[in-house]
Amino acid sequence: MLPRPVLVVIGVVVVLLGSVACRAESGGPPPPRPVEVPWQSAVLPAPPGPAGRLLVRDVVACAGRWYVVGGSDAGADQTRPAAWTSPDGVTWTSVPVAPVTYYGEQNVLYAAGCRDDRLAVLGAKNGGAHGNPRTSNWHLAGGRLVEMAAPFELYGGPNAVNVARVAGGTAGWLIVGARRDGAAAWVSTDGVRFELIEGAPELAGDARGRTTAYDVVATPAGWLAVGGLLVPGRTTLSPLVWTSADGRAWQRVPVAGADEPGQPRRVTMVGTTPVAVGPAGTGFAAWRPDGAGWRVAARFGSASGTVVPTVSGLAAGDGRLVAVTVDGAGHSFWVSGDTGGSWRPMTGPGASVPAGGDKAVAVAVSAGRLVVVVDDGGRSGVWWAVLPAESG
Repeated sequence: MLPRPVLVVIGVVVVLLGSVACRAESGGPPPPRPVEVPWQSAVLPAPPGPAGRLLVRDVVACAGRWYVVGGSDAGADQTRPAAWTSPDGVTWTSVPVAPVTYYGEQNVLYAAGCRDDRLAVLGAKNGGAHGNPRTSNWHLAGGRLVEMAAPFELYGGPNAVNVARVAGGTAGWLIVGARRDGAAAWVSTDGVRFELIEGAPELAGDARGRTTAYDVVATPAGWLAVGGLLVPGRTTLSPLVWTSADGRAWQRVPVAGADEPGQPRRVTMVGTTPVAVGPAGTGFAAWRPDGAGWRVAARFGSASGTVVPTVSGLAAGDGRLVAVTVDGAGHSFWVSGDTGGSWRPMTGPGASVPAGGDKAVAVAVSAGRLVVVVDDGGRSGVWWAVLPAESG
């Protein structure tokens, strides 16, 4: 249940040089010039307790504060949860954590969502007879990140598949993921106590195919979730988008080209417009609404190697989007200044980081500042930058 990290300077340069040569031979236009970002590193202090390697998994910003979540690994898979906060993305302090269960004490926190000054977090640790993830939800209370003890089958049990992402909005809080019968949601009014919604019509799988939900975002009308549909007889997922006013009753949104391979993996809001990004065909795509439904707004990049391509991060701020894609070449950053209609590669902090289950990269944007957390499988770091004007 652990994510992925950073990125490209060498990797992007090599890919771009190869692309330039190819296009030169074919007489096509040169690829877009990468946006150069002046990255600066920040320091995450070691959390209280036994020394261990820091693990970073997600970063979010709201109400003038930044939060990073992850954990610490003392070796021999002895993990524990950890979190940090910052007023500016530059200077960080450790957030006290308060686990209340056996597996909560070993959780690695992997997904975070915030609304105003409230924070909700998901954490997990593999365990039990079958080694399945033991998932918990956490919330910020009194300056501490507190685990909420939950019934085993709320997130686990025989129907469990995965618990993916969490978001907060005016309608409350929502988690999306999948159960044995397809996509599922967990709803909450306070971000503390969640109720499982599984087998819901239109959200779960049915005769049309099996569904899965990867991400969710709050909208003025409630919630918007993105995921995939595996049609019987096919081996690739098609894009799927849902809307809901309350997280309980769901409607599928028409997606143009829904019979083509594609998986919107992350979704965010650019102003009042939702934009989703994920692998599609031989590269990546951005989807957004067009009045009649959703359609591909742009295709960019190319997925290489044997690694299943995905998107590990997507963030919006000041009218710009930043995405982190993952394929056999590793992690790559992209930026869009036109609501996902076109994309340019962007240099990232540090050296190129390969794909892998022990790697993680996440991004957040607020007030013109970009913060990136990276775990390359050996060490973790935080970088920040002010996005250059040319990226917008």
